[in-house]
Amino acid sequence: MVVGDIATGTEVLVIGAGPGGYVAAIRAAQQGLDTTLVEKDAYGGTCLNYGCIPSKALITSANLAHEAGNAEEMGIHADPVVDMSQLRDWKDGVVDQLTGGVEKLCKANGVNLVEGTARFKDENAVRIAHGGEGQGSETIEFEHCIIATGSRVIQIPGFDFADEQVWSSRDALAADTVPDRLVVVGGGYIGMELSTTFAKLGSEVTVVEMLDDILPGYESDVARVVRKRAEELGIDMNFGEGASGWRDEDDGIIVTTETEDGEEAEYRADKVLVAVGRSPVTDTMELENAGIEADERGFFDVDDFRRTDVEHIYAVGDVVADTPMLAHVASKEGIVAAEHIAGEPVAFDSQAVPAAVFTDPEIGTVGMTEDEAEEMGFTTAVGQMPFRASGRALTTGHADGFVRIVADDDSGFILGAQIVGPEASELVAEVALAIEMGATLEDVASTIHTHPTLAEAVMEAAENALGQAIHTLNR
Repeated sequence: MVVGDIATGTEVLVIGAGPGGYVAAIRAAQQGLDTTLVEKDAYGGTCLNYGCIPSKALITSANLAHEAGNAEEMGIHADPVVDMSQLRDWKDGVVDQLTGGVEKLCKANGVNLVEGTARFKDENAVRIAHGGEGQGSETIEFEHCIIATGSRVIQIPGFDFADEQVWSSRDALAADTVPDRLVVVGGGYIGMELSTTFAKLGSEVTVVEMLDDILPGYESDVARVVRKRAEELGIDMNFGEGASGWRDEDDGIIVTTETEDGEEAEYRADKVLVAVGRSPVTDTMELENAGIEADERGFFDVDDFRRTDVEHIYAVGDVVADTPMLAHVASKEGIVAAEHIAGEPVAFDSQAVPAAVFTDPEIGTVGMTEDEAEEMGFTTAVGQMPFRASGRALTTGHADGFVRIVADDDSGFILGAQIVGPEASELVAEVALAIEMGATLEDVASTIHTHPTLAEAVMEAAENALGQAIHTLNR
């Protein structure tokens, strides 16, 4: 033990206070286990501080300003002015309220909070290095450990986030001015959310994507609705191009790209936002001292209880292989790990994991697509309801998109859904519950839905799959 190092013990040590870690810590403490939570940066992790929450606050503000300034068809004429400094203060206030709430909830449930960076000494102890000069370190011995260290943005060659002109998503969400010209590298969900947001705030936005469409992983007709709307907002999209570098220009910067055939292109900008994905943070903990190995990409392989190869050390959230990097997945995994440590009969079941993209319009998905279901051997029944046939959607001025439900034709059991349109992130919850409970098309179709609501489109899609739709043509 080094000079100034003190040793303490705990039953459950949780490393990282993001949506996976703080939820795991609270649930472990609720189970009567002595629990210690270590966080080096900010309670709530990336999601609450630099991702999910600030981005949705910014998106909401941009949507409000854009709609107010583009509602002439409804007889509303306005020219809103966005004060980015005030907007940032409001956004930060929302974040502070939530992160402060996390800390209070942890303390109220009896979780011991420790600030610092954890590194394994062996498979039953970590050393916590406290930040700040003269703060020293301490050793914490544990019976069980849950790793919940999350992920970081991927940096690509030629684009250093230390440069003022190069933004990560975190930098973009902290901006107090709107760039006149913004180049976005990456057409995934983060890139498209921020592209549409800054376009609505007044930026001239150019998206550069190596693939041949935006939103990889989503069905082409879903991505098409979002791409069409982005084009209407004036976003210039360029596919099959990889960003190769940037250089200063008298009135801004030049971003250079290159195709697989070696063709080069240049785009003028004031800022360049790199949004090409995230990678797990597993290289800071000296895992070898605990006998744990991550794969070549930095992820952990875990079992149904979220245990790593070392049985009393668990991993949850973005560091876990073969599960989506979603905050709600991390939280569920954290609960499973904590309850398994407490001896509860639990396991992680991922058959109904909803996901949402907060583009314009929104996307909500859960379960299988039609192709995935057929690959699994199902004979599918598919129903679709366009929002242009929804009275409520028309009254909001947002009628692009559709609700699609995929079911097993023999049993009627619902297998999945793809929703693109207004409030898709909320609507998908009904289908997620239906899948989790083993509901059928008949169950959803025969459930009376409030009129007029967007949720009626889910009912109508189920009716369409049964050949009984009233407000859209049956397939």
